[in-house]
Amino acid sequence: MQLAQLQNADNTFLLAEMQGRLVGYALAAKNSTLGLAAASTAMAWQLEIKQLYIVEEWIGTGLGAALMRRCLDLAQAESCTAVVLGVWEHNERAKAFYQRFGFREVGEVAFKLGQDVQRDLIYRKGLAGRPS
Repeated sequence: MQLAQLQNADNTFLLAEMQGRLVGYALAAKNSTLGLAAASTAMAWQLEIKQLYIVEEWIGTGLGAALMRRCLDLAQAESCTAVVLGVWEHNERAKAFYQRFGFREVGEVAFKLGQDVQRDLIYRKGLAGRPS
């Protein structure tokens, strides 16, 4: 699965290394259709932040914010109209983090975790100077 992600030209991996150790990463994907109606998918000029993780002892140090800013910079450089992501409905810390960057809830999507059906909220941030 990771090899397929690495070979996908729409994907960008950002790695955060501190003191010689990998302590976080983000996976951003261009041309995402997350949260778009089927009729709109031909106009998918969105960057999706598929993953943004920080090792627990580095949470709160600004490292997550630095990765988020880099993802937003990437979206601007790629002329994206918006950035989207999914966040588990019960992850209050992550939801607050995304809201600080101007993301707003625009929908939801169900996913299965084992036998349990979970719900991710879809968050979206329009980019300045671009239609959202």
